[in-house]
Amino acid sequence: MTAEPARLTTLDSGVRVVTEAMPSVRSIALGFWIRAGSRDEGGEQAGISHFLEHLLFKGTERFSSLQIDELFDAMGAEVNAGTGKETTSVYSRFLDVHLERAFDVLQDMVLRPAYPDIDSERQVVIEEIAMYEDEPSDKVHDVLAGAIFGDHPLGRPVIGRAEVISSVPVPQIAKWHDGRYVPGNVVVAAAGNLEHDRIVELVDAAVGTAPPAPAQAAVPGPIGPAVRFHVKETEQYHLALGGPGIARGDDRRFALRVLDTILGGSTSSRLFQEVREKRGLAYSVFSYASQYVDTGQVALYVGTRPDNVRDAMEVIGTELRRLQEDGVSAGELERARDNVKGRTVLSMESSATRMNRLGSSVLMGVPVLTVDEVLARFDAVTLQDVMDLGRELWVPERLSAAGVGGDEAMFRSALESVSPVLAAPA
Repeated sequence: MTAEPARLTTLDSGVRVVTEAMPSVRSIALGFWIRAGSRDEGGEQAGISHFLEHLLFKGTERFSSLQIDELFDAMGAEVNAGTGKETTSVYSRFLDVHLERAFDVLQDMVLRPAYPDIDSERQVVIEEIAMYEDEPSDKVHDVLAGAIFGDHPLGRPVIGRAEVISSVPVPQIAKWHDGRYVPGNVVVAAAGNLEHDRIVELVDAAVGTAPPAPAQAAVPGPIGPAVRFHVKETEQYHLALGGPGIARGDDRRFALRVLDTILGGSTSSRLFQEVREKRGLAYSVFSYASQYVDTGQVALYVGTRPDNVRDAMEVIGTELRRLQEDGVSAGELERARDNVKGRTVLSMESSATRMNRLGSSVLMGVPVLTVDEVLARFDAVTLQDVMDLGRELWVPERLSAAGVGGDEAMFRSALESVSPVLAAPA
């Protein structure tokens, strides 16, 4: 699937428009990317960014919630949104002939919400929070973020707190929107069968003047290894280990992707093979990395029955020490590098994936690389690059730990296999 080089235009208002033309497809994926997320919130605002994302779909002065649904359905379009710790995105994928109509509805939703029927949506989000609390395999990752980042907003769940959602008034939500959804905080990204100049014209006509964009919460300082445990009676213990990672724009992100694939990001990875395939200690075990504008996080997860907690932690501890002492082999490097290159190329066959890459990169000030440039960066990753990162980010004594299950003492005892620091009583 061929694509033309990405084009970027910064409007006088401050909105940035970035597109990638894909003449061989009949669709367009278009999204509004806003630099507003949970890290911008104070404790008394926890969840307001995510709640606002929901309210964007409830209607404007021109379109009711039902009309929004009917309009996108009539176009056969997909429409969705997401809130993260640093960004909110609202996006749609539609046939190219529907560009003007789809854009008109999207821009009105994002820029001019009317906040009707807010109380019913409060209940929807509170139900979403309750559903999330019932999913310990999801919950444990936010428990880990709290252990790593402490009281910094990066340590709080994006979804927020029910007590905030149940009481936050409309004027406060509107003020949050008007202060964050400003042109300097907005990127419009599109990929598909499009003309860049036409997208620019549509965006320019939709946006207004540019008040200054507010600053984000400063990068958190190191708080040292910590252990957090959420008591909940579950069939499995859900366990996570992790620590600070690297920022989104760090050139080492390509080496980190390769390292993650070796450690736990693929079915041939060390953790998957040693914990699941060889010993049958878990169904789900994996590692991952998250990057933010000025910091990051590495983490691994395993879900296992109480009888297997100690054995699983022992295997994981052994693998982390092996990473420190022996590094990685040339064969592992080659296999992991080919894996990430293959997944990158396959994902780029999707206009939605290309749009997401454009929007998030430009919003966070990361250079937009061509697919060939990305592949070249992976090819340039050396064995030493991967080993250096592993010995910096995955030192067991520097990691924090999180668990969800019935017995914190048993969890802490099992952590002895990873680090005596973590195993100390609370």
